[in-house]
Amino acid sequence: MKKLVLIAVVALVSFAANAQAKISFTSETIDYGSISKGSDGVRVFEFKNVGDAPLIISDVKSSCGCTVPKKPEGPVAAGDSGVIEVKYDTNRVGPIRKTVTVYSNADEPIKALKIKGEVMGADKSVLEKTK
Repeated sequence: MKKLVLIAVVALVSFAANAQAKISFTSETIDYGSISKGSDGVRVFEFKNVGDAPLIISDVKSSCGCTVPKKPEGPVAAGDSGVIEVKYDTNRVGPIRKTVTVYSNADEPIKALKIKGEVMGADKSVLEKTK
């Protein structure tokens, strides 16, 4: 009887040790396209926890101060979805090429996401064709 209980406990512990969060993004790149200076720079990366353990995003960092990411507050349960909000400073005219790095307990603990696009100056219209 003791052996049976011991085997059951070992099986439960090994099953729990194999449980893993896994993050799957709808898209790993956000393309702002051509946007006007001063326009809304908020976009979201949508994701789902396709693993079998709660997903905990411990930190989200950007490659510069012009991009401010915001991570989910609490754990994301297995099968649930969430968003990482990114705000780019659209008062900076020129091309956008930035990286947002996500740190989590997922099977891939560090994930790099990209944002791209171009902020047009006051002298250009987003309706003009660029060469």
